[in-house]
Amino acid sequence: MEYYNGDSYDIAVIGAGHAGVEAALAAARLGMHTILFTISLDAVANMPCNPSIGGTAKGHLVREIDALGGEMGKAADKTFLQSRMLNRGKGPAVHSLRVQADRMAYHNLMKKTVEQQPNLDLKQAEVVELRTDGSGRISAVVTSLGAVHPVKSAVIATGTFLKGIVYVGDVSYPSGPDGLHPAGPLSDSLRGLGIHLRRFKTGTPARVHRGSIDFSQLEEQAGDEPVTPFSFETTEELHNRVVCHIAYTNEETHRVIRENIHRSPLYGGKIEGVGPRYCPSIEDKVVRFADKPRHQLFVEPMGMDTEEMYLQGMSSSLPEDVQIAFYRTIKGFEQVKVMRNAYAIEYDCVDPLDLKPTLEFKAVRGLYGAGQFNGTSGYEEAAAQGLVAGINAALELSGREQIVLDRAGSYIGTLIDDLVTKGCSDPYRMMTSRSEYRLLLRQDNADERLTPLGHEIGLISEERYERFLEKQRRKAEEIRRLEQTGIAPSEELNRMLVSRETAPVTSGARLADLLRRPQISYADLAPFDPERPELPRALAEVVEVEIKYEGYIKKQAAAVEQMRRLEEKPLPEGMDYREVRGLRLEAQEKLCRVQPRSIGQASRISGVSPADVSVLLIWLEQRGREDAQ
Repeated sequence: MEYYNGDSYDIAVIGAGHAGVEAALAAARLGMHTILFTISLDAVANMPCNPSIGGTAKGHLVREIDALGGEMGKAADKTFLQSRMLNRGKGPAVHSLRVQADRMAYHNLMKKTVEQQPNLDLKQAEVVELRTDGSGRISAVVTSLGAVHPVKSAVIATGTFLKGIVYVGDVSYPSGPDGLHPAGPLSDSLRGLGIHLRRFKTGTPARVHRGSIDFSQLEEQAGDEPVTPFSFETTEELHNRVVCHIAYTNEETHRVIRENIHRSPLYGGKIEGVGPRYCPSIEDKVVRFADKPRHQLFVEPMGMDTEEMYLQGMSSSLPEDVQIAFYRTIKGFEQVKVMRNAYAIEYDCVDPLDLKPTLEFKAVRGLYGAGQFNGTSGYEEAAAQGLVAGINAALELSGREQIVLDRAGSYIGTLIDDLVTKGCSDPYRMMTSRSEYRLLLRQDNADERLTPLGHEIGLISEERYERFLEKQRRKAEEIRRLEQTGIAPSEELNRMLVSRETAPVTSGARLADLLRRPQISYADLAPFDPERPELPRALAEVVEVEIKYEGYIKKQAAAVEQMRRLEEKPLPEGMDYREVRGLRLEAQEKLCRVQPRSIGQASRISGVSPADVSVLLIWLEQRGREDAQ
């Protein structure tokens, strides 16, 4: 191949999925001359699996992305079809927003946002090689057409494209998602740089024709009204546009699958990659949960301008004829027409233990990883990592300190810490149970936790930051008013309290004390609170949660302080832990591999015991005394 000199850039982002788009926008908005490469311009911010944003814990990530100055939440608000708040029956820590999005509208909006962003070029090209200079820093990216683009940093966000192979029964072929061609040579280039790759697998259900479904046989699933927006900047009133539906598999469905399970490439051993533990295929569900008589599937539209319907919960790699057969056993699907068959896709991704908490590679300076390439699953996990990688690439080139989000401050911090400290043996999915500090990391207070940082970085405008500060002032003022305002007992008040199955009051009570009762809401007290200010619904919810759960919040805040004391004890970079006497062999190996930045991170490494942490603390103290002499 003959090479030619392409334009030079500060930062190259390889892959324009959800991770790549956030990385490129962040870098460009922070003043870096950035180029975003994609195998196809038609795949920018594509949703090859479910066209939805959010969900349990994932909704928290989208809120945090928005609070830092990212784009996903804004785009979701502008293109959603149906919105639901999940886990309403549980505590506020696990309330999670989820929207069904219009797939093409979301893609078009994100593509236009990228195209109109100053400092950012969008280019359809396959990157096949990364080059480094004599110091081990990334210096150029090379395309399949021979263009050599000098760069100072790069972010890899290749999704499922790297050496992608699609499986449908006994048929397999090289492919990226949605029939796009895969990326091949880049894997070999990465290995040549000392980066460890492995094979993961994911899958996607079929798309079927709306007109071939008998919706009268299905359960309706309406959205929630009023609609809660994802973005803290969205002020207009939003409304649901569609109704989704629920169907169920049955014993006949399961019989068809069991009788053909030998034709699955997963069970036949053709697929080497490890699949997502928390998003199993329908054949996995039938085998692993053989006692269940049925499984849910959610029938969701792909957009307003298409007849394609998405069957959430029915991913499969069985042959096409088997797929058609088992779909048609489902009530309402007897005449269903498959427009796109389900498939599994296997791809190369990195071992995230190769990454620093900044998402920069340990082996190559200026090179960052983000998204499914880092071993995760999900658009939201990808976008969160892309945002952090893009920010850090820009900060590093600007000579500013890179950000490391901690576990106590965000789900994004939990996600990245899990990846770079513990690694992952299957595609990582964010769940609320992964955080020790769930009550502090609610989606309603994501702006309070992260907007000041977004402003400091430069992604939150002064105007937006002033609005945020005003919101915080109003919140504190209202909490203080509720704590100080008393209410006298009355027949009407006690009637309301008894109707909510809580005790009446016989003497005066503070409004805050009544609100702390589990049965009483902020809205319940409105008729007895004539001095109440007009607050936006979202702000009223935050006030209620913080008063109601004040004791629990204080306990978690104390645990955070204890954790942060360990995080403030730094460990040296490039340390050979085999030299630390008293550490067990397994701990030495794990510490050398991960190279933790603090005692706190070391304590979370699988294979490092509390006794090993004690040894490290003693060693660190002795080292400090020696340095002081």
